[in-house]
Amino acid sequence: MFTTGIQVLVVLLLCAVSAEENGRSFELNIWKEEPPLQEQLSLVYKELERLRHDQALMKQKQEDINQVIMQCTQMQPSDDETVNVTSLQEGSSPVSFSFFNESEYPEEDSDMALDPCYRYTKLDQAWRATNFSTKSVTCDRQVQWKGWYRMYYRGKSIQMPERCVRKERCGTHAPLWLVGGHPRVRDGIVTRKVCGHWNQNCCHFKSPPIQVKACRGNYYVYKFVKPLSCHLAYCADVNTLVCGRCKRDETCTSKDKINWFCKKSRRRVKTKVHFFASYPGSLRGKVNRIHYRKVYVNQGRAFNSRNGVFTAPVTGIYQFFFSTQTAANANTKTDLWLVVNGYWVAVSHTRMNGANSVGNLSTYMTTLRKGAIVYVTHSSGYSWANSASNTITFGGSLLLVRR
Repeated sequence: MFTTGIQVLVVLLLCAVSAEENGRSFELNIWKEEPPLQEQLSLVYKELERLRHDQALMKQKQEDINQVIMQCTQMQPSDDETVNVTSLQEGSSPVSFSFFNESEYPEEDSDMALDPCYRYTKLDQAWRATNFSTKSVTCDRQVQWKGWYRMYYRGKSIQMPERCVRKERCGTHAPLWLVGGHPRVRDGIVTRKVCGHWNQNCCHFKSPPIQVKACRGNYYVYKFVKPLSCHLAYCADVNTLVCGRCKRDETCTSKDKINWFCKKSRRRVKTKVHFFASYPGSLRGKVNRIHYRKVYVNQGRAFNSRNGVFTAPVTGIYQFFFSTQTAANANTKTDLWLVVNGYWVAVSHTRMNGANSVGNLSTYMTTLRKGAIVYVTHSSGYSWANSASNTITFGGSLLLVRR
């Protein structure tokens, strides 16, 4: 009954509004006769207003969500990076939308979860470019800097200039550039000075230092702070846009800090070189090169089991050993020679006249240049071995690398 009464009151209210629009007066005498119903109708009216307000709020929230989704779909993070996306406005305190999922990293990788190379704010403002000039200047002192930032230019990775920038560029009066150059990946987080160009002095404004870190993938992250005065702003060097196209095995380099290019990285020198091999059979007479077929250790892969040759991977000091076992009643000498670059440099010599068997192990240490060839030759006599004895052997190690 209460619901029906409310519905009737709503219909009467609508009729009253319609009558008023048509220029006719309409009076609800029931309000005067039954005040409680008037109060109920007032409550209904307030409830309708609240519903309209909630509906407007929901519509605004939906529009905000759609805008965030649109921004996310336009992101182009390189190398599958997970970043924080921020719309940074002058004088504002940025609100980050974090896409970093800590559950993807196990506990032992907690350091990666805190690494600024994987957790930073995207700073993409075209007016920061070194080729941008305008009468409308900005000031980074009005920005609420918080955490680490990676610089972009129209969606492409970019970095701070390492040389003086002309004044009235980068959308400000005194552009801020990085003093001391960018660090290497192995340097970790470093502190660098920042200078602003003014009055024909590249370091007229000495802004507070910032922290910088080099990340794998040829990009950098910066921990920006407020400059001491206005109008100063952090600059982005458009000449470094090429660095974002470098491959993983390339580094971005420049001789004049103006023209940048991708350069093939130096391959890491394998400083751990060890090998040990044996010949599981008998040898008689002259064998120019023993093919040690059974390889137990070959760290650094410098020994070739197919031809029995060791090739020095780097310049350094090496130590080799080789051995033989002379058979009983051979009644002749047995010689094995270590050959380095075609020169016979060391011998393993045995000689037996009785009904016995004897073995001999020889060692040799030398300095070799990269690419030197070492192997063992059986010059005379008779040597024996089987799969279990390991009496005809050849091995060596790199002791010291020399540049």
